[in-house]
Amino acid sequence: MPDFPHAFPAVAAAAAIADADAGVVAPDDMAPDDAAPATREGQGDAAATGEPEAPAAAAAQRKRPKPGERRVQILQTLAAMLEEPGADRITTAALAARLQVSEAALYRHFASKAQMFEGLIEFIEASVFSLIHQITEREGDGGAQARRIVQVLLQFGEKNPGMTRVMVGDALVFENERLSARMNLFFDKVESQLRQSLRATVEQSASQTPTLEAQGRACALTTMVVGRLQRYARSGFRRLPTEHLDVALALLT
Repeated sequence: MPDFPHAFPAVAAAAAIADADAGVVAPDDMAPDDAAPATREGQGDAAATGEPEAPAAAAAQRKRPKPGERRVQILQTLAAMLEEPGADRITTAALAARLQVSEAALYRHFASKAQMFEGLIEFIEASVFSLIHQITEREGDGGAQARRIVQVLLQFGEKNPGMTRVMVGDALVFENERLSARMNLFFDKVESQLRQSLRATVEQSASQTPTLEAQGRACALTTMVVGRLQRYARSGFRRLPTEHLDVALALLT
């Protein structure tokens, strides 16, 4: 079974490549108070007096962030906030407050909140479909492929509760409609892969209607995945989506 990611390597890599191609160096604009001055009233000017720099002043001079690092920090914080009770709608003001920056600092990295959610969706797509590709490459039996794909989806959601709320659409209710459409397309692609995997298994069983049967099984599996993820999110992440999974898969595959 492949490893299940629960960080942002895909997002980080994409952001870093995009910034590098554009020749962009991210500004250090995510500091508390949004780049507050290092010298405050009552502190001597160490550079002018020749005295050793105070620890507070030294700490204020942070290293320049790597390309894409700030974008990833924003997305990680957004995902973490989605795990909290009552996170029906997260505003950019609340996100900025959590990061201790101004809203303007957020918009230097994302043109809108919709783009932030798109960043989360891109991570979901890249992570899950990469794992599915590994499964179809390594596992020859179609039924086993389908079972492992379902396990990947549910275990990914279990390890990434905030992402689960995006996957089932709960976090997208008040957002741009294209975000929900993109997640719907995500599950359509999953169902298509399940159908493809199951078709060979159904054909081996001498079914008279292999295409229809494979389609029905793939639809049932996809519906089960969405339902289990929804129950996980709406139970406050108490009802694990992998609960009694082996029994359910035995009935459906």
